[in-house]
Amino acid sequence: MIELGALGLGTAPLGGLYEAVADETAAAVVERAWELGIRYFDTAPYYGSGAAERRLGAALRDRPREELVVSTKVGRLLRPGPSGWEGAPPLHAYFDFSHDAALRSLEQSLERLGLDRVDIALVHDPDDHYDEALNGAFRALTRLREERVVRAIGVGMNQTEMLCRFARDADPDCFLVAGRLTLLDRSAEAELLPLCADRGIAVIAAGVFNSGVLAGGDTYDYVRAPDGVLARVERLRTACGRRGVPLAAAAVQFPRLHATVASVLVGCRTPLEVEEDVRLSRLEIPRALWAELA
Repeated sequence: MIELGALGLGTAPLGGLYEAVADETAAAVVERAWELGIRYFDTAPYYGSGAAERRLGAALRDRPREELVVSTKVGRLLRPGPSGWEGAPPLHAYFDFSHDAALRSLEQSLERLGLDRVDIALVHDPDDHYDEALNGAFRALTRLREERVVRAIGVGMNQTEMLCRFARDADPDCFLVAGRLTLLDRSAEAELLPLCADRGIAVIAAGVFNSGVLAGGDTYDYVRAPDGVLARVERLRTACGRRGVPLAAAAVQFPRLHATVASVLVGCRTPLEVEEDVRLSRLEIPRALWAELA
């Protein structure tokens, strides 16, 4: 698997997740991430209806290509219509996991990014389209890997069951697992992580704050957190506090306890958020806390 570094930058916030972000702010986020040593950047056509890819590409344009790793995704194409992202262009993302659509999607992503290649290509959220994604989009990515157009291929999802099916039925290099390997939701530990370890599939952990609730917010899985979740968060915060550890630090470091995890993605809206996430990722955490949280 490609060396990604302990921490990568996710770009959904740069596409307008929850609130609009100016071009200048997006550029400053990527710039600060680079200054602090981050070299892995994940994006997708869906994020901001192409805006995240364009902003990321513009910010990386003068960086040495051999020093950075970029992943993007296939499975959604863009057409005129309501975006649903704050400050995004009027383009609607619709599902298409066919072979030709995957090739077209990647070609359009390269144009938006201003790159001649991406390093990792992922099938994005094929929850209701398994057969088409397996026989269409994933087959297209397999061909691109064989032709060395991309270096690694995989699937990115917010669930583990279908990722297990891909692990058994296909030949992925990596999975991007969002929100299912966190202090609140460890469902990836039961079946997916052992399967990945057995088959040599690297895991990229995303959504480690479960949409914000583990970092001081009140959003869980992209909606307002229920009272039960908030109560669990308070218990976690109390346990961390007894040992002088910020809950967010435990959240961002937790996935790296698992040997199959190659990198942790954090989505940042401002340069200050980048600085804070990097700081949290480097804080020393006592082993006793991990034992207690387990």
